[in-house]
Amino acid sequence: MGTGITKALRVGVRVGVRTGVSAALLAGTALFGMAGTALADDPSPSSSSGAGDGGDGPTEAGTSFRTAVEFEPGQRATASASTGEYLYWKFLADTGQRPTVKATVKLPESSARKGTQTWQVDVYDGLRRRQACMYGAQTRKAAQDAESVSLSCTLRPVRAWSEQWSDDPLPGTYYVRLTVTGLKAADLGLPVQAEVEADFKEVGGSHAVDGSLAAPLVAGNGVTADPASDDVSGDSPAQQAAAASEPEDGWSSGWWSDRWLWTAAGGFLAALTGVGGYVLARGPGGRRVA
Repeated sequence: MGTGITKALRVGVRVGVRTGVSAALLAGTALFGMAGTALADDPSPSSSSGAGDGGDGPTEAGTSFRTAVEFEPGQRATASASTGEYLYWKFLADTGQRPTVKATVKLPESSARKGTQTWQVDVYDGLRRRQACMYGAQTRKAAQDAESVSLSCTLRPVRAWSEQWSDDPLPGTYYVRLTVTGLKAADLGLPVQAEVEADFKEVGGSHAVDGSLAAPLVAGNGVTADPASDDVSGDSPAQQAAAASEPEDGWSSGWWSDRWLWTAAGGFLAALTGVGGYVLARGPGGRRVA
């Protein structure tokens, strides 16, 4: 009778262990599902300012970095200009965002043009370093009878921090420059209509790094915001620029990302694997046979 009770207890223990392991596996699967949901791309680009796509934006453009006109992601900035002019706009991008800049140029009547035109859009960061495009038609040639030309540039994800020698995108101000790079001299000065917009996609912790900048690379009214400046008065140009060039919900701190979910899930499954291996190594009787 004692032997029967012992066997029953062993069976009960094994069933309990298996039930616990099954529950732990289900919990791990749910945790990975949460992490996967956090990392999934949004179905549509989101704007840090909450503005809707195609919203009303500025109706003019600057002619240099210093006079660049700021617009919010999700807005459509427009400008009337002459062929051959450099047009500048700027927007803010934060850590974990992947900006996509789109530009459309409505060309003059084909009867007024003498040949083809080549247009180009360039994006620069707060240090005025030209940023490479992951993909997109950054330069396009418009035929003489074309009514418009469309350009796009998708940047690399914005990082919270990088080495000084690197040209990785960093949080702060980004400049958009639109200009014609190839045309016949007779077409210079013809009127054009330009449109520019920028959308963001949140890329999550897959591109997160340890560390963050002391301050975003922000410029406003031609002045770079420098918190370490000796001028600490409330009306200093640097502080005015920093106050004017900041997202409504503030800048990201740089320490949190959904990478923490993956780290927690990995640690949990590692512990679960150790427990499962221990249970299997003990054998069905739970005793070591000499």
